[in-house]
Amino acid sequence: MTQAVLEDAPVVKPRRSRLTGGRALYIYTWVIMAWLILPVLFMIAFGFNDTPGRYNQTWEGFTFKWYGRVFDLDELTKALVVSLGVAVVSSFVAGALGTGIGYALGRFRFRGSGTLNLIMFATISSPELVMGTSLLTLFVSVGAGLGVVTITIAHIMFSISFVAIVVRARVLTLDRSIEEAAADLGANAWTTFWRITFPIILPAVGAGMMLAFALSLDDFVVTNFTAGTTTTFPLWIWGATRVGLPPQVNVMGTLIFMAGVLLAVASSIRSRPRKRS
Repeated sequence: MTQAVLEDAPVVKPRRSRLTGGRALYIYTWVIMAWLILPVLFMIAFGFNDTPGRYNQTWEGFTFKWYGRVFDLDELTKALVVSLGVAVVSSFVAGALGTGIGYALGRFRFRGSGTLNLIMFATISSPELVMGTSLLTLFVSVGAGLGVVTITIAHIMFSISFVAIVVRARVLTLDRSIEEAAADLGANAWTTFWRITFPIILPAVGAGMMLAFALSLDDFVVTNFTAGTTTTFPLWIWGATRVGLPPQVNVMGTLIFMAGVLLAVASSIRSRPRKRS
């Protein structure tokens, strides 16, 4: 009897792990992240390469000496200072102008708002080659000498759209009842904006300014058209590739990358909701 029952019982086969859609998406995400971070890891590693010359292409050994000699190349240091100065100025000016445009587009409906929206997105989607050549034509037509000023103007122009779109997205989700409550308590429009609205959209303004800073710091195409004889950090690196990149480039790139990571981590920690005691 027992033997017959055992013979009739269904055979349970071992379950094979199948690649489900969720698992495939998980693997795909990590593959893309690894692909994106791989060049950065190579840059960081070759900042510690004990190379004897300018050609920092093959691994020769581990050393910290390049971090102590990061500012030994005067031309590279000057180029980095120019890039940082232009990035700071353009991020603040574009932040102020872009915040006003983004607030207006997100809050009000006025004649020409659709056209302005189209211009903002067209500026972002158009190739940098178009922006660079058009700005070069403009500066040459008005007789403006190419240099730091023209680079800064160019960076402000293509950064405004990024700031405006980020701020506009935040304004569209803003709870109007908070501003209405401030108005009910006697606050005028100016006081309501600075005391209520601006602190709420401040994270979006900061994000837009950081985006403008990053875009300005690493821009090459538009800068190449509007720089004249001025050399920025990306332009110096491009020129140095013909004779070999020194390890200081990798060190500076690593420091800039780490500063961005620390800033992002600090912003993420600050934006977390605090636990009430």
